[in-house]
Amino acid sequence: MPLTRPEVEALAHLSRLSLTPEELDRYGAQIDAILGYVRLLEKLDLAGVEPTAQVSSETDRTRPDAVTPGVTNAEVAGFAPEFRAGSVRVPRILEE
Repeated sequence: MPLTRPEVEALAHLSRLSLTPEELDRYGAQIDAILGYVRLLEKLDLAGVEPTAQVSSETDRTRPDAVTPGVTNAEVAGFAPEFRAGSVRVPRILEE
């Protein structure tokens, strides 16, 4: 059952979209095609299929969380163009 024009207008309103009549027709047809694919999926027998959150069995590769020495103020002062009172000074990029 195809989407009606009022249904497409309601979806556009809920999505906060201001669409022209041509866009309503075009997007309505596209949404209807997407819903057609969903209707096809609804017909599948998924009784023995386990729910999945991802299709791959791989997991995130992480490194151990270990404390490592950081950069000291003296080292930062050595490579910063201007270093004063523990801070790196940079050129202003925003106008007031």
